Amino acid sequence: MEFGLIYELSTPRPFTRETQKAVYENAIEQVVLAEQLGFSSVWCVEHHFLEEYSHASCPEMFLTAVARATSRIRVGFGIATCVPAMHHPIRWAEKAAFLDILSGGRVEFGTGRSSTWNELGGFDAVIDDTKKTWDEYIRVIPQMWMNERYGYQGQFHRMPERNVLPKPWQEPHPPMWVAVTAAGTELEAADRGMGALILSIAEVERCAPRIAAYRERVKHAKPVGAFVNEQIAIANWLYCHPDNALAKQRGEELVGTFGYMAGQTIEVSEAYPANNYKALGLLSALRPDPNAPDAQKKPPESGLCFGSPAQLIETCRRWEEAGADQLVFMVQAREHLPQQDVLESLKLFGREVLPHFSRQARRPVAVNA
Repeated sequence: MEFGLIYELSTPRPFTRETQKAVYENAIEQVVLAEQLGFSSVWCVEHHFLEEYSHASCPEMFLTAVARATSRIRVGFGIATCVPAMHHPIRWAEKAAFLDILSGGRVEFGTGRSSTWNELGGFDAVIDDTKKTWDEYIRVIPQMWMNERYGYQGQFHRMPERNVLPKPWQEPHPPMWVAVTAAGTELEAADRGMGALILSIAEVERCAPRIAAYRERVKHAKPVGAFVNEQIAIANWLYCHPDNALAKQRGEELVGTFGYMAGQTIEVSEAYPANNYKALGLLSALRPDPNAPDAQKKPPESGLCFGSPAQLIETCRRWEEAGADQLVFMVQAREHLPQQDVLESLKLFGREVLPHFSRQARRPVAVNA
């Protein structure tokens, strides 16, 4: 199993020039250290209008900065949003290929359809079409990479025959992924020969059946690109400290901070459910009352990586046995932890936990293999 980092770039108020810059610079410093420690990937989300929760509106810019500051770590779009009101598919093909060249062939191309009404409404997107536009994008983008000239007449976009440039460094193209939040999306990933980037953090035991279902389904994949990218990455949290109790306490603080900010990602869909974005009843879970008695507070999921090195070896081993190929960690929320504490956590994990796990990841399988 391999390990990576994933960034929301959550930013505390007040939104001063110095505060916003510090968030980006701190994240880049963390990634540079992570590469030295043996972490294999870094991912960046794409979000818009989500105050404090995520100021990652241009993941390609962050990933380019990271790529130029590193030499080995994989740089992943987590995700490139496949919504016409936000991006034309040509632009994603161009941006991913450009970064693939600048990084020397290190791009992982994660895709998705956005998960919040707040963002989709801000771009005046057609809510009920997002699943269909995603499916169209993931089929045409690899064709733009692999063909010298390509044209397309689709339901949601059209393009006359053109040579989309540049072409990726990786041949035939970067591995493709889809973000998985709703149950069943992992099967859609498997059907299309794409990796599953599971963002709905949960217990290991609850994820295990989804991983197993993906593995079975992907055997019959009809890949949208040139190969099957049979990989599962699980988004998680990390805080490693010699004092197990202190690590768990800090972890609870991170999850609580993140959960409070995350409430805004679903509040509109809670009030105005649509066909594709139904009310999920999650507001109370994401935004618990901080003054509630301890007995009424939901404890963190047991699959989260908060604890001493010994505790984290055991937790990571459970994920490995469940079939995960990667754990990708969030390590900060609204700069709640001092930067030095985050760096020390990474160092301890890299020194005492990471060496216990094989770094041999699953490799893409060619269609004609």
